[in-house]
Amino acid sequence: MLLKAPATVALRVALVFFLGGCAGAQQPTPQPTPIEAARQRLEDYRKSRAPVWMSDFGELGRYRDADGSLPAPAPGENRVVFMGDSITDMWPLAEYFPGKSYVDRGIGGQTTPQMLIRFRQDVIDLSPKVVVILAGTNDIAGNTGPMRLEDTEANYASMAELAKAHGIRVVFSSVTPIYGDTPRAEALFLQRSPEKILELNRWLKDYCEKSGFLYLDYFGAMVDEKGFLKRDLSEDGLHPNPAGFRIMAPLAETAIQKALQRP
Repeated sequence: MLLKAPATVALRVALVFFLGGCAGAQQPTPQPTPIEAARQRLEDYRKSRAPVWMSDFGELGRYRDADGSLPAPAPGENRVVFMGDSITDMWPLAEYFPGKSYVDRGIGGQTTPQMLIRFRQDVIDLSPKVVVILAGTNDIAGNTGPMRLEDTEANYASMAELAKAHGIRVVFSSVTPIYGDTPRAEALFLQRSPEKILELNRWLKDYCEKSGFLYLDYFGAMVDEKGFLKRDLSEDGLHPNPAGFRIMAPLAETAIQKALQRP
């Protein structure tokens, strides 16, 4: 036994070095870059929404019952429909426009092709005098798939033409600015090109001027000196907080009143 001990010890020492070498050779799992993480988050979102989109791409079911139970406007009622995505969806209109006949038809995450699908049900059939459309940020992000700005612009125009054909005055809201210098805001920012936001807003303003629609410039009132959303107006870099909505509300009301004065 005494003769075997050194060999046993040597074997143990060799085993320790071997295992240690193997452990040292293992490389840490590479962490995704911020842009890769943002892309993965978007892909995960699309996959999570796929069952809904397969059965109801426009999400007509969201407001179908509410639309059916909403009575026709009373004589002299200035009904306004706010059509949009999550920014509209989370906006408590009754709090910011007390006593007004303003109807919220926002759905979180939606893009303009989805809004166009439900435009008849959620806007035209409600017989408003004005529609306020706030859309485009999710088109830029690619929530329902990659989209060209030209596709978004065409959907804007289709909604406007439908509204005009039914005697509904149109207010187009600018795409709002964003910021991305916090961990919470980073992914949302990386999915939305600030350059595309500017380009889409330029087109939208020009389209409104040429077509006789009102352009509601939220962007100019909410952007900082660096071209990003003012930090105190949002918690996640995209969605307005109460301070953000307090800036937006009077701008929207002014635009609505101007629209009501038009023939």
